This record gives sequence, structure tokens and C-alpha cells, in this order.
Amino acid sequence: MYRAVVRNHAKLAYNSVAAWLDGEGPEPVAVTAVPGLAENIRLQQSVSERLDQFRQEQGALNFQTIEAKAVFEENQIVDLRVEQRNSAKLIIEVFMISANTTNAKFLEGHKFPSIRRVVRKPKRWDRIVEVAKEYSFVLPPYPNAKALNEFLLLEKASDPLRFPDLSLTIIKLLGSGEYVAEKPGREAPGHFGLAVKDYTHSTAPNRRYPDLITQRLLKATLNNERTPYSFEELEVLAAHLTKQEDIATKAERQVNKSAAALLLKSKIGQYFDAFVTGAAEKGTWVRLIDLPVEGKLVRGFAGLDVGDRVTVELISVNVELGYIDFAKPKKVKR
Repeated sequence: MYRAVVRNHAKLAYNSVAAWLDGEGPEPVAVTAVPGLAENIRLQQSVSERLDQFRQEQGALNFQTIEAKAVFEENQIVDLRVEQRNSAKLIIEVFMISANTTNAKFLEGHKFPSIRRVVRKPKRWDRIVEVAKEYSFVLPPYPNAKALNEFLLLEKASDPLRFPDLSLTIIKLLGSGEYVAEKPGREAPGHFGLAVKDYTHSTAPNRRYPDLITQRLLKATLNNERTPYSFEELEVLAAHLTKQEDIATKAERQVNKSAAALLLKSKIGQYFDAFVTGAAEKGTWVRLIDLPVEGKLVRGFAGLDVGDRVTVELISVNVELGYIDFAKPKKVKR
């Protein structure tokens, strides 16, 4: 581990690089302009594929979620475009995971406290077992990442079109991630979804404060200085950062829901196929199958649980608040 200056030789875009790597498009002009860059990117792809295969063998979970962005034409929303995962994004994703794992182990090896990113073993594993059983797959009674990933890979291969729906169901049941302070020598809770025990956030210090904290810890280690944070300070920061991330996530969701509500405003009274993404005292939530839209099921939710399929009627929207309300009809009209 050492400090260095990054020199950028080219500005590349995920989609054009992915098209080239997959043989579906020409080599980007920015790649051609730098001698040796094409070979370097091919090498990165080869390394990332090997790293990803190793992660799969350790039980890293394969998900494919639907992330939609609003498409506007002359200030009017006309569509929700789904962002697709591709080979270029996979290179960066795998390298970031590797870097974050390496940095966590480096700090641990130097007896420094750190802030870890964790996803604990799922409390709702029993429901995950039930969902898998609906697909004729038997999971063990206790959380097992390798077995769960085997189930996900089988379903991804057998029904790729509906796999994002299953992915979202399992993600909801796994629970959200959080930041925790970790003392050296103490076993970390780990990241269940990534199948790693030592994991921090360190690759985006220009936009994410936990990464900046990790960078400060790394620099202090390299300079043989004392830790810039006490363990108690890291505990306070970890709790605060988890809370702030939840607030930011809710704000982002509300913006996306407002866009979706605007798109659906003219479809009130129509029926849609959906599946349940959340079921708690606060309410029951569903996501449409054919549109990447989520809303609240305000009527007819009794007995439903995460992963259940249901036909719903759109009964109201509130664009300003981002509310989209559905009801389970007594009789389905087509």
C-alpha cells in the first residue's frame, strides 16, 4: 500500500466500452487514441472475471435489480428507462470490492480501528427459505450464502426476464447495510451479500464521507502516525453516517417516485400485475412487473408477504409527494 498520484489518459463511458468488449460496437475513439490502452482494458476484464469467479465460489450473491431513470422530452416525462448492468461496469464493481476488502485488511493488520460496511446475516431467512421453496429449491434452515447464490444462479439461467423481480424480493428480505466501528482483533460481522468478512468503503472519498474517513486512516498508517479517530469517535460517526445514508436514500426514492407518479397520472383505474416488495406494520408495498414502478397497496393487503404475486388497480397518485397508491380489486377487469 502506498500513496500515489493518478494520471488519467482517457475519459471513457461504460456503455460504449461494454459494447466494444462484448463485440457489439467499435473500439471507442478515446481508447484508440492512447497506445496500449485497449490491451490494458482487456487485461482488466480478464482479471476482473477471475476475481468475480473467486467471489462466486465464496458465496457472493448474484443479483440483477432494475434501476430506472426518468426520460424527458421538452419538460414532459415520456418513459422510465432501465439502467442495464454490463461488462464494463462489472470491471469497476469487482475492482472496487477488491480494493475495499484490501484496505480493511490493511488497517486490521496495522491494529487500526476502522469503519466497516456490513450486511448482517438475514433475520428473515425463514421467509427466504419459503420463497426458494416456491421455486422448488430447498435452502438450509440457517443462513447460507453459497446455497442462496446457487438458487439465484439457477433462477437467473431458467427465467432471466423475471430474475430482477426475484432479486428485489431477496434483497428486501436480506435487510439494508450499515456502517459499524470495528476494533482490531475483533471479528467483523461481515458483508453477507458480498461473502466477505473484512469490508470497508474507501473508493469514493470525493463523494462519500465514510470513504474519506478510511483514506485518513490509511494515510496515518502509511505515515506511522497515531490514528486520527478514537474507536469511540468512529462508533458515533458510524451511527451518524448510517442515519444520513438512510435519509439520502429516502430522498432519492421520493424523487424517483415523483417521476413515476407523473408518468402514471393518466393511467388511474388501470390494472397491473405486480409482486409484493415490502410487508410491515407501516404498510404493504408492490412493484409492477412491466413498469419499474413501486407503490403502496392501500387495500386488499391482508395475508400478503414479500415475494407474493398480485394483480392491483392504480387508484391515485400524488406527484408532489411521490405517492402511488394501488388496491387489490375484488374482481379483475381486463
